[in-house]
Amino acid sequence: MTTDAMIRVQGLEKSYKDLQVLRGVDFDVAPGSIFALLGSNGAGKTTVVQALATLLAVDAGTVTINGFDIATHPQQVRESISLTGQFATVDDMLSGRENLVLIAKLRHLDNPGRVADELLDRFSLTTAGGRRASEYSGGMRRRLDIAMGMVGNPPVVFLDEPTTGLDPQARLSVWETINELARLGTTVLLTTQYLEEAERLADRIAVLHQGRIVVNGTLTELEALLPPAKVEYVEKRPTLEEIFLAIVTDTDETGGDETTSSVPTGTREDR
Repeated sequence: MTTDAMIRVQGLEKSYKDLQVLRGVDFDVAPGSIFALLGSNGAGKTTVVQALATLLAVDAGTVTINGFDIATHPQQVRESISLTGQFATVDDMLSGRENLVLIAKLRHLDNPGRVADELLDRFSLTTAGGRRASEYSGGMRRRLDIAMGMVGNPPVVFLDEPTTGLDPQARLSVWETINELARLGTTVLLTTQYLEEAERLADRIAVLHQGRIVVNGTLTELEALLPPAKVEYVEKRPTLEEIFLAIVTDTDETGGDETTSSVPTGTREDR
């Protein structure tokens, strides 16, 4: 355990009647870092996030966020955090800018319009700011959702499976947004089922299994848990995701669909 943790969780326990979901969860998150919490469905990831966000009472354990205990200073904790869940909470009837202005007003901030414009620029949504959120793509909606959570510049952000249901391009866009948050000093706790997401983003990775953190470390430390890699010479074929991204990126750059000419058009039987 470090002495300067932005988030500190010790002995966290939570049960629902006879079902014990958390059995003594411990971890620290350093300031300005990205901490990924991995686990299968039902492992308790969302329960951890809800507890840390003061949305769920726990049975035992202590949690401090930004120096405040969630049990004794819940209001100060809420003022220190932002929570973005698995589904975007934007108002589809409002424009992107209006969504941000609304949150700024609810937080009683000075000059809500200026706050909204700064966030639209920060999250690359300025040109779409006047459009209804219902017209946004999945990636744009998610970026707007995260931007709404950043109104007031909270030092800690919880992202609960933020790329669920997004296409590869949108997922990459959200990854860039998360990296930018950490670069600017925000502490990010990310829950995900996507191992590549944790690999690409996280400074530290913890695995939640059967209600406990069974491993916690950097990617290098986790790799050291397995036998050393063997060198083998194999033919590496591009993944379908790599092919998709190459095609759509080239099409975006040229403004057309020239890339489709290099893709075979025959049926399986033709080939």
